[in-house]
Amino acid sequence: MSKQKQKKMHVLAVDMGYGHQRAAYPFLASSFNGIIDANRYQGISKSEERTWHSGRRVYETISRFKKVPFFGTTAFRIMDYFQRIEPFYPKRDLSKSSRQLNYFIKKISSGLGEHLIKELNKNPLPLLTTFFVPAFFAEHHGYKGPIYCVVCDADIARAWAPPVGKYSKIIYLAPNKRVKERLQLYGIRAKNIYVTGFPMPKENIGDNQEILIKDLSSRICHLDPRGIYRKKYSQLIETYLCPVKQLKSNKHPLTITFAVGGAGAQRAVGAVILKRLAKYIRADKLCINLVAGIRNDVYLFFEQILKENKLDKSKNINIIYAEDKISYFGLFNKALRTTDILWTKPSELTFYSGLGIPIIMAEPVGAQERYNRDWLIAIGAGVDSEDPKYVDEWLFDWLDSGWLAEAAVEGYLDAPKLGTYHIEDIVLHNKVSEIEDVHLL
Repeated sequence: MSKQKQKKMHVLAVDMGYGHQRAAYPFLASSFNGIIDANRYQGISKSEERTWHSGRRVYETISRFKKVPFFGTTAFRIMDYFQRIEPFYPKRDLSKSSRQLNYFIKKISSGLGEHLIKELNKNPLPLLTTFFVPAFFAEHHGYKGPIYCVVCDADIARAWAPPVGKYSKIIYLAPNKRVKERLQLYGIRAKNIYVTGFPMPKENIGDNQEILIKDLSSRICHLDPRGIYRKKYSQLIETYLCPVKQLKSNKHPLTITFAVGGAGAQRAVGAVILKRLAKYIRADKLCINLVAGIRNDVYLFFEQILKENKLDKSKNINIIYAEDKISYFGLFNKALRTTDILWTKPSELTFYSGLGIPIIMAEPVGAQERYNRDWLIAIGAGVDSEDPKYVDEWLFDWLDSGWLAEAAVEGYLDAPKLGTYHIEDIVLHNKVSEIEDVHLL
């Protein structure tokens, strides 16, 4: 199909951390005018930009401040309380509005997003947003086209659904069945929710999963150096990938990608990892990708740590950094092709386990990340990090046992990986392509 005839949509995100823009990135090619950040687009008023910026600044400051004894933990607990996710059981009516939701509705009623919707209404294509606030203000200010909202976590707070959900026309695109059921408890009609999976980068999947399968097949050998997993589960591997004898590792050493969050709060863990694994890096037995994202301060921090450990000249170290998020996402997705282990907090990257990459989880930040952690453990695709100070001991024990190879395959089998394709079918082609074989959690 020619580019001129391809169907397009408006794609909205918010510039807060990486999660919402990462979820929007796979739709860049099908977006009409690129990814629009609702909190910092060209033409946004200064007052509206300040409204968004103040909330983002508070979150990032408290996230970094969290480790300060008493004051930091107390401040974070207060913030986390307002974003809390109520226990799922017993199932009950959870449609009562929350303080967080009331705050955003008040801002929208005062005009938040009105200018942007007025501009988009000049060409009312389907509107896809990866954050709930743009979905709310699109509906409130009379957007003329259909409105779709991509959910970016394995469970969500009350604020993701409008005050009276049964009257809303917003279509939700959920990463799993738990989110669909949660939205129904918040008052959203079942017919307005599709379980699609999280939108994954197409360049890591391929039209027929050929890229994903090739990368996973190479990864298994690195993650199972003694062949224990391959011997025990040879029939499963042959059923879903290829005969065990055809598995061949890439020529590069075992590769770990360590990704800090948007606030940069996990950078110190990266320093510990480098120090403890330095001898393996020098011996050409290990590669490490340090993900600085778009944060120059994190990039400089990693550079300094490399110098301190005399690793700044090593070919087995790569700092992933870019000046803008679109470029960063491209570099990150490329690095995942040769990544064997992803070490990160359980953010939206939790869903990248669907690429057949085992995830070592750093400490979760906030209620939604705790639920992401539970989901990842439930499907068997991730594991909590042990003390980073002893990573040179426990990491290789896990590898020798074949445990991480098993986590990689479990992620491939049980985590949805075709979310981008399902979402495009629904939004652009009015073709419902909902996932059936996904876990409740």
